Amino acid sequence: MKITGAVVAGSVFGSLTSLANAVSSPYGPIGARVAASAGAGAGTVVSLLLDAGWSWAALAVVVGWAVATPARGALGGAAALTAATVSYYVMDAYVWDAGTDMVVWLVVWLVVGVPLGLVLGAVGALVRRPGLTGLFAALVVPVGAAVQMVVIPPGEGLIDARLATTAAGIVWAAAALSAAWALGRFWRWRRAAAAA
Repeated sequence: MKITGAVVAGSVFGSLTSLANAVSSPYGPIGARVAASAGAGAGTVVSLLLDAGWSWAALAVVVGWAVATPARGALGGAAALTAATVSYYVMDAYVWDAGTDMVVWLVVWLVVGVPLGLVLGAVGALVRRPGLTGLFAALVVPVGAAVQMVVIPPGEGLIDARLATTAAGIVWAAAALSAAWALGRFWRWRRAAAAA
């Protein structure tokens, strides 16, 4: 993947996140039209999955992994989070008819997202490495997701708790599978290194 691919991935991610938020809220023009439908429920679950810190971190890590080297991974992660942030707020302006305070939040999240994207993109590139480096890098997203699930569970205060429970179940399952994959890969590498 090249940096342009990171920008495209980030743009799609940010736009989908904003759109899922709009579909899931009965207070906006899009959500009001689909309120109480199956689409609104699905939109809420998707919104809870995409509009979470661990999910945005995963975007930068996956892009860093796809770019392959730590330096390029850092640039790719920062580019992906920058594009995701800009596209999120551009889409928000379109679907919510947002005011000028949107620009303030855009700047705030860019100030936060660019340095985090650099770090997380480099971490994503390190996932390819064998040994403890690759293991720790591969555990960043699942551990981060688990911590966020404990500290800030998805959908806290939602009227329909089933949707929050569904999103939580998906996150816990994905975190467990990712951690199991990382640990399994580490033990296979260790056995191969011991046999060599």
